[in-house]
Amino acid sequence: MKPFSLVTLLLLLSAGIAAQPLPHPKNIIIMIGDGMGYNHVMAADYYLGQKQIFEEFPVRLGMATYPAKAGEFDPSDPLSNYIATGYNPSLAWKDTAYLKKDFTESAAAATALATGIKTYNNAIGMSVDHDTLINLTEWAKLMGKSTGVVTTVPFSHATPAGFVAHNIVRTAYSAIAYDMLLRSRCDVIMGCGNPAFDDEGIPVKEKWEGSAYVGDSVFWSQLLAGSGKKTGFILAGKTKTVADCDGDSKPDSWTVIQDETDFKKLTQGDTPKRVLGCPKVHSSLQIGRKPRSAEGENALPYTTPFLKTVPDLSEMTAGAINVLDNNSKGFFLMVEGGAIDWACHSNLKGRMIEEIRDFDQAVLAVNNWVEKNSNWNETLLIITGDHETGFLSGKVPFEPLGDNGQGKLPDMNFYSSNHTNSLIAVYAKGAGSEWLRQFADEYDSVRGPFIQNTEIAQLVHFLWSDASLPASRLFFRPKAK
Repeated sequence: MKPFSLVTLLLLLSAGIAAQPLPHPKNIIIMIGDGMGYNHVMAADYYLGQKQIFEEFPVRLGMATYPAKAGEFDPSDPLSNYIATGYNPSLAWKDTAYLKKDFTESAAAATALATGIKTYNNAIGMSVDHDTLINLTEWAKLMGKSTGVVTTVPFSHATPAGFVAHNIVRTAYSAIAYDMLLRSRCDVIMGCGNPAFDDEGIPVKEKWEGSAYVGDSVFWSQLLAGSGKKTGFILAGKTKTVADCDGDSKPDSWTVIQDETDFKKLTQGDTPKRVLGCPKVHSSLQIGRKPRSAEGENALPYTTPFLKTVPDLSEMTAGAINVLDNNSKGFFLMVEGGAIDWACHSNLKGRMIEEIRDFDQAVLAVNNWVEKNSNWNETLLIITGDHETGFLSGKVPFEPLGDNGQGKLPDMNFYSSNHTNSLIAVYAKGAGSEWLRQFADEYDSVRGPFIQNTEIAQLVHFLWSDASLPASRLFFRPKAK
């Protein structure tokens, strides 16, 4: 698959809005509600009695999420995936079986969002031919900007990994963690996966079992001991050095934060140069707390008290921005509400609404930062999902949800415990957001104009276009000789 000509794209798009000057946003923030479809947002609206802040953004479009190759990927058999069939609007609104096949998963979706190229399911930053793709954190670094990723699930999971790392399969967590923490030039990485705590934030007394998310137990111990100063780590008897994140040709150590109070402190005042934030919980911030409810798994949201030993997504996001905005050239940040997807896989209606509300509060934190410390002429904010999870509908498939009023669960049902090939929504505000409409050249009878997930990254490339960089450099890293 060859990259498009950037010159051609500029000509085609400028023909549509030639009178407008090309925006060149200083900062770009992409926020992803993993698994979040139209009906998931609507369910939260009905229960909370108000719309989410991003629903008021001026640009609102649909987005197709299908991969280049769907199905399961077997690393031992490169041909194990099968070609996806795209998105057919006429079938998508009447055939439940159609929606339940050829869907993407989070790694392929993140790779498409981060690189502008569709790929096979389970790929992390790799093409269908196993070329290494250039992601948006790498592209931003080429422009001298700071970069970061934040998530409510393990930082080496599919979505954050797709914006930073490269691997033929998403489940190679140790290798992906090493890639993110040693090879990448990211300034901020935040997410769960702490091997010293369980899902309720209780210290693990036995040997760490879940250390793959952070590399391994030895590497994690070295990171903690060397926080803020150590740049070389012993892995398999060899010294591995962290990358230079600021372009001064010197490796930059990770300052590791774990305590909720340290995340809160990071939201204001001076910050370390480089931050790895890993809260004191294992797989996610709140989704794993028990009991899920006293009344059953589909009880009202907020039935079970939240863990108080971990930050929420808005604190993590605000802290990340406080580190990144020290760069006068600007920054790129990806923020994921990763546990929305986890709640939907388990068909947990209450937990789904909790996670969407937490995600919306993080969007509010970004919105407030822009209006207080930046402005909408220099910052672009894009809100979307990576796919729909759970086939969430009303009392029967494809029926709208029923609004039962604030504080009451709407009439809704999950008709799957997996992803679907449904369209999801994109919301955008700020510098360059209107140009996203130029990509919406396909039409759905219910959702209206829609884009492809690859066109998010293509928009970023377009707005951050640089004539000194050949188009091929925007997408592919040369293979090692």
